[in-house]
Amino acid sequence: MAQRSAAVLLHRDGDGGHEVWIAHMGGPFWARKDEGAWTLPKGIVEEGDTDELAAARREFAEEMGTPSPAADYVALGEFRASSKTFVVFAAEADFGPIELASNTFELEWPPRSGIVREFPEVDAAGWFPIETARTKLAKGQRPILDALLRRLNDIQDR
Repeated sequence: MAQRSAAVLLHRDGDGGHEVWIAHMGGPFWARKDEGAWTLPKGIVEEGDTDELAAARREFAEEMGTPSPAADYVALGEFRASSKTFVVFAAEADFGPIELASNTFELEWPPRSGIVREFPEVDAAGWFPIETARTKLAKGQRPILDALLRRLNDIQDR
């Protein structure tokens, strides 16, 4: 069965149009990469999680070091990327700036060195115009932006 992750996608109207809040993946593999090296704040839906929005908000807090803002979250949909299914909850909120304090993971680095180091899951986060975010996000997450734009257009057309 595919691993299931829950994500928060914050969006707002910015000076240059609509913006989204995304995070740069931490660790040595992503350290010098920008394009395709960003993600939505997200994490695994744990066994026993009965509320996926609560799981998404928990994972946001773990990766950002601060709770997700109080807002009206809507289920944006489910998206398949690699071996994961992402359930995404979107909310319009003006958030940040924050002092990023991500949870960490351990990794042997350099490879085969026997040295285990600790790295943050995310090492940067911020607001980006949707078209900029489209190039920064991991390829499998880019369709999430299209779903957000469809939803925003549907709301505007009402």
